[in-house]
Amino acid sequence: MLVKKIMKDNLFLAHPRTNVTDAQEMMRREHIHHLPVIDDTTRKLVGIVSEKDLLYASPSPASTLDVYEMTRLLSKLTLNKIMSRSVITAHANDTVEDAARKMVDNDIGCLPVVDEEDYPVGIVTETDMFRLFIDLFGTREPGIRATLRIPEERYELAKLSSDVADHNGNIISIGTWPGDKPTNAVCIIKVSGMTRDQFISSVEKHILEVIDIREV
Repeated sequence: MLVKKIMKDNLFLAHPRTNVTDAQEMMRREHIHHLPVIDDTTRKLVGIVSEKDLLYASPSPASTLDVYEMTRLLSKLTLNKIMSRSVITAHANDTVEDAARKMVDNDIGCLPVVDEEDYPVGIVTETDMFRLFIDLFGTREPGIRATLRIPEERYELAKLSSDVADHNGNIISIGTWPGDKPTNAVCIIKVSGMTRDQFISSVEKHILEVIDIREV
């Protein structure tokens, strides 16, 4: 799947001279946690601010300033003073797994999506990734969900899938991860159209261990 399939393209943008008060208000109003910042003239991406950035820029609750002084100070503080300028971005035709890797490796909560000219065209956030994760695992569909240890051998997954289908099972989702040894892998599979016993019967000759199984 590509980034363009999960990104939000109804972007809310700020400018370097946008003040912190206005940025905070936009985030509250639109229920967002990140604001890409674009240049006033070129409209290209030049920075990004997060909800956390704005929180750190605000006076501490222990401050002796009264509310009017705080408001006045924040209205004078602009995003060009606090925004992150080294923005890690994605492109619409990047794969979602590459976008997820960038977010994890750089410990960031979003990726602005830009075109070839660095104009912002969308944004991908942690929430978008979580939503994709839910869809990939068929979380909202009822069925039998099993975590199995299987041999790390060629065609083993194909054989397992074929036997589930031969027993009239419908595979909702399936995925594999490295096992505890090079000789095995962990398979997470969710199926419908069969009972728990029917599922176990259909796959038992292909598995080393049933780590977990449940109806969900």
